[in-house]
Amino acid sequence: MSPREITYLPTAVPSAKQLAYQDWEWGLFLHFGIRTFYEGHVDWDKRPMSPEGFNPTQLDCDQWVKTAQAAGLRYVILTAKHHDGFANWPSRYTDFSVASSPWKGGKGDIIREFTASCHRHGMKAGLYYSPAEWRPLFEDSAAYDDYFVGQITELTSNYGEIDVLWFDGCGSEGHTFDWPRVIAEIRQRQPGAMIFEGGDPDYRWVWNEAGVAPSPCWNTIDGNRSIDVPDSFAPVAGARPIWLPAECDCRLRSQNWFYSDADEDTIKGIEEMVGLYYYSVGRGCNLTINVAPDRRGLLPDRDVARLLELGSEIRRRFSRPLLTLDDWVPRPGGWQADLAQPLLIDHVIIQEDLTQGEHARRFAVRARPPHCGEPITVYEGYNIGHKAICRFPAIPAEHIALEILEADGPVSLRRLEAHSVADLE
Repeated sequence: MSPREITYLPTAVPSAKQLAYQDWEWGLFLHFGIRTFYEGHVDWDKRPMSPEGFNPTQLDCDQWVKTAQAAGLRYVILTAKHHDGFANWPSRYTDFSVASSPWKGGKGDIIREFTASCHRHGMKAGLYYSPAEWRPLFEDSAAYDDYFVGQITELTSNYGEIDVLWFDGCGSEGHTFDWPRVIAEIRQRQPGAMIFEGGDPDYRWVWNEAGVAPSPCWNTIDGNRSIDVPDSFAPVAGARPIWLPAECDCRLRSQNWFYSDADEDTIKGIEEMVGLYYYSVGRGCNLTINVAPDRRGLLPDRDVARLLELGSEIRRRFSRPLLTLDDWVPRPGGWQADLAQPLLIDHVIIQEDLTQGEHARRFAVRARPPHCGEPITVYEGYNIGHKAICRFPAIPAEHIALEILEADGPVSLRRLEAHSVADLE
């Protein structure tokens, strides 16, 4: 696609909490609930599941949170209620909850243990809530709105600071919720919480569950359009620009969001997971990786090992830059670094200062190897946004430059690094 074919909106300006969220970059998704204990059940199959089956006798939320922390993730999001309606806390609005289970004699509260662990270990705590569910109550819109608001009030009132409220859109097609009531409760009780999708979102879905973002993926979108319409390039005419960064979500195992005995062999390989990091965080989006706790209430050993391996590999690649922002000299239209000795380089990482929005619209990385008269283009892209990880074949460079080819305002950077992944041990 040529630059002339891409239209984009004038930038919106993010809030402080949106900028903070984008700095989290990646987190852990935990699908855990009644479905964990009923092998083979899938979304919307409506097969009955009794709370009697829910009994995670070794549940350890510290294991979940400490694993995420050890991998370098910044936040954890747990299912509070999925489409089946089972509440992972003793909600007074339903008897389909942990209070009706044998776990801890019906006195347990998964949400309390989870949020307490996040707070104890300094991790951001998020709660997933499915607005839609299988049960007949959903067919009575007015009664269901009271139930929805009541449960959200419980979740935002009783567990300390909640950093994310994650609303799934699945199953809500054609159903109208009283979003103003829901959002008012959240904004009153948890003003710092980031809301995913729902009635007044702070960030949006990238429109796939593959963990990949399109390129470009702008932070500013057309607020007159539904956020449920996948569109990388919002039209300018009549648009109302709003800042709404995207999240990419994916599963560590290829087949299921909830635990299954039958899919351990589908755990993604390390190269695939590193690739997903490039296609999400490396394109300026957040990445949320699902690992499902098993029936013990623990993250399975092989899943833990792969997640830790992924975190270790990301640190190995990007924790020792060869050049940082201070090594580059600003010049008209970009930045450059002239080196006394050539460096073998295969990545450049760029972060735009987004406090006044994003202004870079097209850029190029150029390098000049020894005995080469002119620099060559090693990478060309569109938005920089929160982060652009530019990967290219290794090249010995005695000169390297970032050129801003198109912008709609002054471009400021907060990070500019050169790396050599190929030479790392």
